[in-house]
Amino acid sequence: MKRSMETPPCSQDVKEEIVEAWYMNDSEKEDYRLPRHCEPKEFVSLEKLQELGVLTWSVHGDDYENEEDVKQIRESEGYSHSVNIHPERMPNFELMVKRFFLEHLHPHPEISYCIQGTGYHDVRDENDRWIRIAVKEGVMILLPAGIYHRFTLDTNNYLKAVLFSAGPPAEFSTYEGPCEDLPARKLYVEAFHKAMRR
Repeated sequence: MKRSMETPPCSQDVKEEIVEAWYMNDSEKEDYRLPRHCEPKEFVSLEKLQELGVLTWSVHGDDYENEEDVKQIRESEGYSHSVNIHPERMPNFELMVKRFFLEHLHPHPEISYCIQGTGYHDVRDENDRWIRIAVKEGVMILLPAGIYHRFTLDTNNYLKAVLFSAGPPAEFSTYEGPCEDLPARKLYVEAFHKAMRR
């Protein structure tokens, strides 16, 4: 497994541009499945994503559940449950994908792993600007608790992915923004936004 930064419990530190990210044009006139670059384009570094608490790994192989680093991450964080995002396995797949694009946050971290296909994770920075993160096969991404985010397919319209959670799917709570008074949001702002401004 290769990842974009060192984080326990993994011991190897390998830098690699495994994802592309950029500030996006959030115009409602455009198809949200398009890249939506600003003009001129504003790319975002992995270091910037890390400052926001967003971590990325590269996982190769179909047997991801038995990959040692994946097992260690799941065990150390208590991610014992998973949900499949797949056109043939998720009920009301099209409806769920539309729901994922609504801005929201979780009171716990969210880990997703892209098995096949492509899509975009969008996250808000400390100035409420949207950053678009392109994900592809083999990319695992962790979004911290309290970060505003959303997800969409791209124009390929296909994704097979797994979401890891600390509790059963029924407890995978989602709160649509704004949620500034939510404890998880306050903790996130204190840990990441205020730290960047010091």
